[in-house]
Amino acid sequence: MTQRPPVIALTVGEPAGIGPDLVVTLAARGELGDVVAVGDPDVLRERAGSLGIGPIDIHLLPTPDTPLRPGALNVLPVPVANPVTPGTLDPANGASVVEMLRLAGTGAHRGDFAAVVTAPVQKSVINAAGLPFSGHTEYFAELTGAPMPVMMLAAGDLRVALVTTHLPLRDVADAITADRLRTICTILDHDLRQVFGLSTPRILVCGLNPHAGEDGHLGREEIEIITPTLDALRHQGIDLHGPLPADTLFTPEHLTGADAVLAMYHDQGLPVLKHAGFGEAVNITLGLPIIRTSVDHGTALPLAGSGRARTGSLSAALDSARDMVRRARHAADRTLA
Repeated sequence: MTQRPPVIALTVGEPAGIGPDLVVTLAARGELGDVVAVGDPDVLRERAGSLGIGPIDIHLLPTPDTPLRPGALNVLPVPVANPVTPGTLDPANGASVVEMLRLAGTGAHRGDFAAVVTAPVQKSVINAAGLPFSGHTEYFAELTGAPMPVMMLAAGDLRVALVTTHLPLRDVADAITADRLRTICTILDHDLRQVFGLSTPRILVCGLNPHAGEDGHLGREEIEIITPTLDALRHQGIDLHGPLPADTLFTPEHLTGADAVLAMYHDQGLPVLKHAGFGEAVNITLGLPIIRTSVDHGTALPLAGSGRARTGSLSAALDSARDMVRRARHAADRTLA
């Protein structure tokens, strides 16, 4: 472990998207003093120039543990293969995007970085480059050896975690097993305590089927899998409520006093979360041995280089990572004491 203050690795993401725009904009505002940007410095220079930002003092780091230069945009270089045109994808640059994630993730796992924050990537162009990639969550889980990552998005006081993530809808029911649900509930409860500082988190759990199965008339997953698993976990001290119909769970009456919602699949929970705070929400991966947050949006290719990209979600992701680092270190100090 190095002795420098906590440093956050910020991956620039798809070079043709708005990731470079967001990074240079935040750097110009002086918001990246504790950050190492991981990406191509020439892309960042060119994007700053096209946006009329600058001059930006870019300081290249030869290694992840190199001390930062105050007032500069500190960059761990990952060169792209081909020149970048904002808004135009190039599969030849897909490998550089994955390399950004590898350097940031391994650096955090090794202790060079206190957290990883990711700008958006374009899965399709990475796959077009011949690289298997289903998302940040799954990539960092494999990289760090985490058996069951948990995706959670947060917007203000609303936190929504997912039992399944990037699956076709027809595969969701088969993926919801007692073991999976038990593991995810346990991780969610643990991380809400450790990195969010909640002593007794209250978690609302969605049913899978409409009306939470309506006593088996609309599906039996609630009866055969979800309810028995939640009952067993409640006996272990986890404060779980449900399964509840998702169309009534997401109402103020039910959400009052809740610390998190656990949705069964991606589009059950995230449309509500994004309606509540799109552009300011944060994507958080739980269950990893590293802290990782991200934006709530995609690469927004039509906005790249236009000056119209909004920085709210990336700023929120950085602030969330900083808060999680502080809480995790405080929890560790309490444990040692």
